[in-house]
Amino acid sequence: MTPHAGTAVVLVSADTVPASAVPALRTAEAVYVAGGADPALGTGPVPEDLLDQAARAAVVVVTDDLAAPGATDLVAAGAPVHRTPGTALLEAARVMDVLRAPGGCPWDAKQTHESLRQYLVEESYELLDAIDDGDRAALREELGDVLLQVLFHARVAEEDPSDPFGVDEVAAGLVDKLVSRHPHVFAGGDPAVRDASTQEFRWEELKQREKRRESSVDGVAMGQPAVALAAKLTQRAARAGLPAELLPHGDDLGDRLFALAAEARLAGRDPEHELRAVARRFARDVRAAESAARANGANSTRMEHGAWLAHWPDPSSPL
Repeated sequence: MTPHAGTAVVLVSADTVPASAVPALRTAEAVYVAGGADPALGTGPVPEDLLDQAARAAVVVVTDDLAAPGATDLVAAGAPVHRTPGTALLEAARVMDVLRAPGGCPWDAKQTHESLRQYLVEESYELLDAIDDGDRAALREELGDVLLQVLFHARVAEEDPSDPFGVDEVAAGLVDKLVSRHPHVFAGGDPAVRDASTQEFRWEELKQREKRRESSVDGVAMGQPAVALAAKLTQRAARAGLPAELLPHGDDLGDRLFALAAEARLAGRDPEHELRAVARRFARDVRAAESAARANGANSTRMEHGAWLAHWPDPSSPL
């Protein structure tokens, strides 16, 4: 069965109808209510011949549960679903609660902030890979995996006996931060903000004031990759007026690496991204040479100097 144009499912939260559903509701031949949605939102419950009606005319089912009878039928038939923004996010938090609660998943129940650290790092790097690859499907998936880590850590924090907080407190803190760091948007204007660059400076200024930091480099995450760390320290110190000659510039390898990262950052470049791009290109070239060697019958697991040179890709060839 192919649903008639205009047939849809409307998923409500606290009986709030998503704005995107209004045109469908206004033009529908019939509007039915399923699940625990307010009966006043429709003309009656879902009829037994719902699919037959939906094939002939525009029919809308309003529900608070996509698993409710009628809603599942229309979704399976290909009808679009209109959701209130954030509905799926609330459902994700609910699923996390179920997994963590008694009777849920034993593995999820025993995790701690410490045991989850590795997954947060891994998922973050997988997200970076998706961005670098320009893979939209992977980007969507990896954003979800990073979101899972946020929900997971917030759920673990909720069980702390001395200082509990949950995802609502995390979200409320984020909202407060975004509003306070954007007075030019939420407080009637800010003469210090004229464009993106002045907003970036203003953000750091407000952040330092809020956190009562005494140093320009307070709050820099010292555990981040070294190239990114050197760049961030350089950026913060430069904003505070540090003369360039005071940056590390010795002959040691570490000094030279820091100097390169600082040079890139001061020039407006991201040295971590630049180095990562070169590393990814090198990995691609290694794989290409090994593949070419195998295609020519060579043992790619241990090639001699000449074989590497012979099979190394031409830099001028297209990717």
